[in-house]
Amino acid sequence: MGLTSVLIKDGLFRFSIKLPINIGTVGGITNLHPLAKLAMKILQNPSAKQLMQIFAVAGLASNFSAVTALIGNGIQSGHMKLHLQNILLQLNASKPQSEKAKEFFSDKKISYSEVREFLEKSN
Repeated sequence: MGLTSVLIKDGLFRFSIKLPINIGTVGGITNLHPLAKLAMKILQNPSAKQLMQIFAVAGLASNFSAVTALIGNGIQSGHMKLHLQNILLQLNASKPQSEKAKEFFSDKKISYSEVREFLEKSN
C-alpha cells in the first residue's frame, strides 16, 4: 500500500498522505544546525504537530507534481528541457540562439554534441 491516496467522490478531489514518522521541534539538530534553526525560524517555529502537517503538505505537493508530470508531457520531457538549458549555458549561447535552439529541439533528441553542432551551423 502506498503512502498517498487519491479519491474523487461527489465531484470533490481528495488527496491524502500517511507518513509514519515522528517529528520533534525541541532539542537535537533543530537547536544545533544553522540551517535547521533558520528553517524553523522561517516556518515561525511551529509545534511538532504543525511541522508534521507541513511535512505532509510538502509530501503531497511533491507527489502531485510527479503525477502531473507523468500525465502531461512526462518527466523525461521536462528533464530534457532543463538539460538543453544547461547545455546552452555551457556553450555560452546568446539569448536569440537559445530561443532558436529551444524551438528546434522541441521534438528532437538533445545531446551536447547535437546542440553544439546546431549552434555552429546557426552562426
